Amino acid sequence: MDRPWTVALMFTLLWMQVNCTTGTTSKLCFPSSFMFGVATASYQIEGAWNVSGKGENIWDRYTHTRPERIFDHGTGDVAADSYHQFRQDVRLLKELGVRFYRFSMSWSRILPTGLTNEVNPDGIRYYKELIEELHKNGIEPLVTMYHWDLPQSLQDLGGWTNPVIADYFVDYAKVLLDNFGDRVKFWLTFNEPLSFCHDGYGGSDAPGDRATGMEDYLCGHTVLRAHAAVYRMFQRDYNHRITDLMGITLDMAWIEPASTSAEDKEAAEITRQFFFGWFPHPIFSKQGDYPPVMRKRIDEMSKRQNFTRSRLPHFTKEEVKMLRGACDFLGLNHYTTYLAKRVQRPLSPIPSFDDDMGVQLSQKADWPKSNSTWLKVVPWGLRKTLNWIKGTYGNPPVFITENGISLEPGLRDPRRINYIDGYLRALHAALTKDKCNVYGYTYWSLIDNFEWTRGYSERFGLYEVDYSSKQRVRTARQSAEYYSSVATTKCLPDKVSGYKL
Repeated sequence: MDRPWTVALMFTLLWMQVNCTTGTTSKLCFPSSFMFGVATASYQIEGAWNVSGKGENIWDRYTHTRPERIFDHGTGDVAADSYHQFRQDVRLLKELGVRFYRFSMSWSRILPTGLTNEVNPDGIRYYKELIEELHKNGIEPLVTMYHWDLPQSLQDLGGWTNPVIADYFVDYAKVLLDNFGDRVKFWLTFNEPLSFCHDGYGGSDAPGDRATGMEDYLCGHTVLRAHAAVYRMFQRDYNHRITDLMGITLDMAWIEPASTSAEDKEAAEITRQFFFGWFPHPIFSKQGDYPPVMRKRIDEMSKRQNFTRSRLPHFTKEEVKMLRGACDFLGLNHYTTYLAKRVQRPLSPIPSFDDDMGVQLSQKADWPKSNSTWLKVVPWGLRKTLNWIKGTYGNPPVFITENGISLEPGLRDPRRINYIDGYLRALHAALTKDKCNVYGYTYWSLIDNFEWTRGYSERFGLYEVDYSSKQRVRTARQSAEYYSSVATTKCLPDKVSGYKL
């Protein structure tokens, strides 16, 4: 890390007063400097998809032209209408008592064509007003530059598989830093490149190309180059305050071996490196390159499939140098856990990420369920994830930027309270017992939102959104009261019927 002292200074004394006592009852408490917040993302809540000069993005195009790929045929055209109701959302944040709000800016709302030849003044105005409203209420903005809503005009050029998009992202980032850099201390370049590279170019999410084991790696390569270039620009031209920090958010489900066999233990580690190490390894490792197991397997598979060169691109020496250490902190999105089992597949003439990895994933039937088929409740997986990051990358500063659960609509949500409580207890153990460097926790999400190909069928919000009402009325769930108590006291309640760690 280039600036660990800055992070330590920014978040002050992490280890001060870890335990607190109320009366005669000892509670689990987080350090007074620990930050609690909530998150949303532009396409998922803003709506106003073609209002005041905003350009079309890949999810606008995808939901309009391929409605059959969205579970309920929904779109983000209106969503929760936060574009018009952001002040109400800030009131909810104030009501919760959180320290920060993580949100993303819409590239196509700022640059309708994706390029800097046309800067949309209404987009600049909207985000300035949102940031001003947050500051007036004592809430720190944590801004994500890119949360999966690429301008469609850039996708028409090949999107993230085209190396030139890295340059256009740097141009876009410069516009953000020029206009908001004096108002925003915490920046994230990207949210979950695994998701939009693997599921977007390699799967059924926008742009939905269902790629063949090449486009996903090209996407990842461009994203890493773009992140490094923006971080170095930030460091060189915009980092005038020691409190200004920039990171990247990556998602990691914990991967547990399906058995105690050596093969399954190896399969679990291979999966961790493919699913997660793909992106932080070039940044946090000394090599400044992809994980060795990823490089070895993809190179070998490419050769067996008669490709002239590996499907996993190589960084230049200059890019390796630029990538190494290009982060002040690591944003971590964590939701669930999987089991990994080694499988032998016949060589396919059509390459794929799954074949390169050579692993079969599953989940235990008795793990508690959510309203999402993929999200099982396994709190101990978060503690193991944080310890793996600590051991693999030298205990870098970590900010949990998403954690949450989807449930059915309704204001009574004890299962959500149990989920948050269980994962926070696992986090507390990682922080206090294992000495993992974690500085903040973000619940996903503040309000119900458009959940990509699941549309509005999955509800993650602490506040329920009534999509049948013109005003998209927000109403607090029971979990909002619970989370508000934790955020304001920094302590977990004595008794919550939760899950064992």
